Amino acid sequence: MSGGNAVALDPEVAAGIAEHIYEQGWTDGLPALPATAESVERMLAATARDPEEIAAQHPQLERSVTVREIAVNAVMAGCLPEHFPVVLAAWDALSADRAARGGGWQSTSGPGPLVIVNGPIRDRIGVNSAGGALGPGFRANATIPRAIGLTVRNSFGIRPRELEQATIGTVGRWQMCIGENEEASPWESLSVEAGLDPGRSAVSAMLVRTFEVVDNRSFTSHEEVLADLVDTVQRAGALIGRHSPTGIILNPEHARLFAEAGMGKQDVREWIVARAGRTEAQLQAVGKGLSHLPGGPFAPDHFHPTIADARLATLPIIVAGSSNAAMSMVFRVLGLWSGQSFPVP
Repeated sequence: MSGGNAVALDPEVAAGIAEHIYEQGWTDGLPALPATAESVERMLAATARDPEEIAAQHPQLERSVTVREIAVNAVMAGCLPEHFPVVLAAWDALSADRAARGGGWQSTSGPGPLVIVNGPIRDRIGVNSAGGALGPGFRANATIPRAIGLTVRNSFGIRPRELEQATIGTVGRWQMCIGENEEASPWESLSVEAGLDPGRSAVSAMLVRTFEVVDNRSFTSHEEVLADLVDTVQRAGALIGRHSPTGIILNPEHARLFAEAGMGKQDVREWIVARAGRTEAQLQAVGKGLSHLPGGPFAPDHFHPTIADARLATLPIIVAGSSNAAMSMVFRVLGLWSGQSFPVP
């Protein structure tokens, strides 16, 4: 029995439905909800977009997905109707992402979409922006990216060991959705940096490969923390080419440290980009020398910057998490983020 209205639940029927979804190959390995005509219509009622509108495409596979198909997968993922406009905005954002438009979903890196939510929609639908923002326990954070993953699986037909060629894969591939902690941030939000008005609900999304913790609680100056971030950003193991687009999730304590030193987000970008990199000799020592590329061969002491420049698109910075410990994260972007945020109607 459940809630104020007594509803008789048949566990055997529920288990049978779950097993049927498994047998059809429609799920990602976790139980999924059945998408009925009624539940899909409730999802579609949350948007003014035409159900038959093409909302996502995979040009290489010549496959496209309608708003209705995304609604079906959102129901299966466990989304509520109020989550659906964010799911659609995430697809708008991914449709502007070069890697997601190309072969990113099938990459050997096994990247997953990182969805960042800004504005009042965060509180309205319960997107976690504070402690444990990348962790479990929050329905919106978990089901919105899962809806993307089920759409890639069921509508694009990209499945592990078939069209998907992930060598190992990305931990939490279809679980990465956070809100930016705008209330604890000393700076403008990611979506405002990308050109949208303050207070506008918005979504940004990019394909990412890995996350690495920068745990620096014993700093005595802001430059020590910046140097720690540089050390992580330039790690040779993460490099896959001449330049490697990177992002940073700063916890509010580190963000305030930089702001109190008079730095804005762009100042942090420029400081890191100017210093993060390896010499040709250092790269050759780990089998990643670049002398075969245009401009080579390079002298052993030639410095190769890890990040090409200090644009928003090449180094997005997001403030998220709580202030209970000075821990931030570096994440690796596959390809190049579009640098755009998309409004949630």
